[in-house]
Formats: sequence, structure tokens, C-alpha cells
Amino acid sequence: MAAPEAAAAAAPRLLSVLWLVSVTVSAGPWGAAAAAAGGDETVKCEDLRVGQYFCKDPEINEATQEPVNCTNYTAHASCYPAPNITCKDFSGNETHFTGSEVGFFKAIPCRNVNGYSYRVAVALSLFLGWLGADRFYLGYPALGLLKFCTVGFCGIGSLIDFILISMQIVGPSDGTSYIIDYYGTRLTRLSITNETFRKTQKYP
Repeated sequence: MAAPEAAAAAAPRLLSVLWLVSVTVSAGPWGAAAAAAGGDETVKCEDLRVGQYFCKDPEINEATQEPVNCTNYTAHASCYPAPNITCKDFSGNETHFTGSEVGFFKAIPCRNVNGYSYRVAVALSLFLGWLGADRFYLGYPALGLLKFCTVGFCGIGSLIDFILISMQIVGPSDGTSYIIDYYGTRLTRLSITNETFRKTQKYP
């Protein structure tokens, strides 16, 4: 019975000694050197954590409904580090921000459009699809003429085209995207790439 009681009495002393050693190391020359080694490197502004910066919404072109500076399917939004944040801006200069300076530009995806409206395509397919107007509008004159001569393949082809255009499976013939409201409902197709995380399947 004496051994357990002695161990219980020595436990608080051991914890006190460990706490004193940790404080001494962190406040001593080794701790100062470690802090200096880890604190000299200033992070880049684009590496800031969420909540340490905010990005403005891109300026939208009313005609295309895409960001004004869209080039090669990429646009850039201005991002502002929070006040009292120090980081390296897009020029590589270490700056202490006040919240009103641009720290970096965040790349956002955009689409290439060429004047084909999604609303117009759906309306033509719904009301004049049996005449092939939707296919003429999207740049498929041969299919449009075929639908016109067969009255939309007796209505079946018109129904199929309406479904395909509504689901944005059939688009403009030049490979561009429909003009759809930037903040509206858009169809995003998911694809598997080399960066896609695949969870290992476990068998029972």
C-alpha cells in the first residue's frame, strides 16, 4: 500500500518539473533561436488562410455574363488581406496591409461564349423545334433541314432535342458555351482527373 501512495504523491512534483523545463526551453536561447528560424519567413499573400483575406466578386460583362477579364477560361478576382496582416504581395514585396490594398489575384474559372443564349435555344426547341429552328440557331443546318422536312421526326426528334438542349448536353456547334446568367443556375459536369481523390474501397 505504501508504493501506490508514494507514486501518487510524486506525480504532482513530476508534472511541476516537466512544466518548468518546458518553460525554460521555450524562453531560453534554444527557444528564441527556434522562434527566430521559424518566424523570419513571411508567407505569400495567396497562402493566407480562409478568414485572413476577402476577394471581391468579379465584374460581369452583361453581354456575355462572364467576367470582363476572362482569358483562356480563367479570370482573376482582386483579393485583400485583412488589416494588420503582413505577407508578400503579388510583386513579392513584404507589405503590412490595412485592408484596402490588393494582396494577390485569385484565379477563377470562366467559360468561352459566342453569342448563343441558353434561353433562346430552349424557347426555340420548345415552340419551333418541329421546324428545326433550334438546330439552325445552334449552327447545325443539316439537322435543322432534316427536322424541317420530317416535321421534327414526327415529333419524337423534337422531344429528344428539347431534353438534350434543356440539359445542356447539346450546345453550340462551335464548341462554345451558352450565355447563362453568371449568378443563375448552371450545369457543371464532373469529371475524373489525376487530381481526383479516390477513396479505397473496403470489402467486408
